[in-house]
Amino acid sequence: MTGTPRIFDRALQRRRLARAIGDGFGDFLLARVADDLVDRVATVSRRFDTALDLCTPTDAAAQALLRAGAVRQVVRAAPAVQAARPGDLVADEEALPLAAGRFDLAVSAMSLHHVNDLPGALVQVRRALRPDGLFLAAFLGGDTLMELRQAMMLAEAELEGGASPRVAPFADLRDLGGLLQRAGFALPVTDVDRVNVRYGHPVALMRELRSMGLSNTLHERSRKPLRRATLMRACEIYMERFAAADGRIAATFDILWLSGWAPHDSQQKPLRPGSARVRLGDVLPDTSKDYPSSV
Repeated sequence: MTGTPRIFDRALQRRRLARAIGDGFGDFLLARVADDLVDRVATVSRRFDTALDLCTPTDAAAQALLRAGAVRQVVRAAPAVQAARPGDLVADEEALPLAAGRFDLAVSAMSLHHVNDLPGALVQVRRALRPDGLFLAAFLGGDTLMELRQAMMLAEAELEGGASPRVAPFADLRDLGGLLQRAGFALPVTDVDRVNVRYGHPVALMRELRSMGLSNTLHERSRKPLRRATLMRACEIYMERFAAADGRIAATFDILWLSGWAPHDSQQKPLRPGSARVRLGDVLPDTSKDYPSSV
């Protein structure tokens, strides 16, 4: 990871996740992703033999794939706090002790948004796949928690004369296809599932984020405790700007999906430039007579 920007405090993130798991993990988003993951794998007309589950916070994704009969075996790679079953690998998204070509499916659910070196992690997953192996991942990105980010920034600027990083910078969907290609994946596909959740109060949202291990672990975060006055002002701004008529507030979660295949000769290839046998003008309708020549 030499030269990689240190965005997250990874050791702190692991401790926060361990606390969340120990206190009862908040899994409503993960459960949604696990169901969607099974549906996406089901669209592929093949059954996978051995799958890698890369650092999903719980075994929800692995169990969903096994119940659906989509795979014969799932090996979970996760930090020690999560790798609790026989056969699990103690690993990190950025350091995978995996033999090349070991898996024909790799999945990751709600984990990669806390990776400092996402390109490096994708390269390692690609290396662990057999030729024509599939990678499917879902993680938070885009405009996730845009309401909370705005409320916290405005409150700190108003009461403390400046804003410190409180909400993580999330990956943009438009960049992910290029990252997959750079990592060596073929046929990359990306899309977003926007989930709008309503809460009775901003504090309820913050508590749920803590239960999912999503509290602030930014490396450049302020080390000073958040002042009560600042927190209360942030809640006021949140309610003023994002509350519905019934008083409940909205919170945005953008779940970014990406998929790619380890290259194989059987896959479709783009045609070479200039190799087309039909001119585009020969198949498009002639609309030149539909408009006056002066237009």
